[in-house]
Amino acid sequence: MKRWCIPLALSISLAACRGMASPKPSEITLAMGYIPNVQFAPFYVALEKGYFAQEGLKIEFDYGMETDLLSLVGQGELRFAVASGDQVILARSQGLPVVYVMTYYKRFPIAVISLEVPLEEPRDLIGHRVGTPGLYGANYIGWRALLYAAGIPEGEIPLDSIGYTQVASLTEGKVEAAVVYANNEPVQLRQEGYEPHTLYVADYIDLVSNGLITNEETIAQHPDLVERLVRASLRGLQDTIEDPEAAFEISKKYVPEMGEAQLSVLQETIPFWRSEPLGYSDPHAWEASQRFMLDVGLIDKETDVREMFTNQFITQL
Repeated sequence: MKRWCIPLALSISLAACRGMASPKPSEITLAMGYIPNVQFAPFYVALEKGYFAQEGLKIEFDYGMETDLLSLVGQGELRFAVASGDQVILARSQGLPVVYVMTYYKRFPIAVISLEVPLEEPRDLIGHRVGTPGLYGANYIGWRALLYAAGIPEGEIPLDSIGYTQVASLTEGKVEAAVVYANNEPVQLRQEGYEPHTLYVADYIDLVSNGLITNEETIAQHPDLVERLVRASLRGLQDTIEDPEAAFEISKKYVPEMGEAQLSVLQETIPFWRSEPLGYSDPHAWEASQRFMLDVGLIDKETDVREMFTNQFITQL
């Protein structure tokens, strides 16, 4: 019987090659607090261009209600979600250990618009009926923050719940002003030939907006996982800012029913994403946001803002 002798150096080399086999990628569900939409273009870009794969991540997108997502992240049933900063503040006040690890929207994207009423300051709304989708969500938070910053009592301006009919309600004269996403309904109105007057909430108060959320356990036990996800997401965000047309084409694969008009929405969104450095959380914005929510009764106790967010995973690209 022949015996095959393998030189020691070759044996070590073969063993090393076997050890260098690509490790199994980490599977991550990234939950979004909304339906598939062009606003998630940076994440679609990061997936399509292989940025997640390069970090050893296999990403699956999921979509759901924002408040449900924060509860799942806080309870450890879900590791990552894209959600708003005010929901993080609310969750922390309820004892949920969620942590905001990357800013997505630097500027809070809510505005109040009108077709007939010239709007130069919030007090110009006094005496006029304002419509909002309902007494919930970012629109309502933004409305209350605008009144708070301007020192206007809430009951001084009538507020109607009109559902997501702001454009029709304005053009048909059902309300004189409406609370909207500044990167959405104003774009629609301009495409219809109108030029709305606009008050941006971010011009009056610096609220924390949407970002990437995880929990304390994931940060403590798997900081490398958080770092890789943040790095890949920021690359997608940077690419989207630099080339929105290319990002829009990529997004069509993930939002099949998206029309060409949504390119204007994406372009309008980019100024709300820009920050230096990209992804950085401003501690003053967190303090201002919690103070506002406490003063108007959206939360009933103050918690340490330093536990709500971290910039430890934000690096220059």
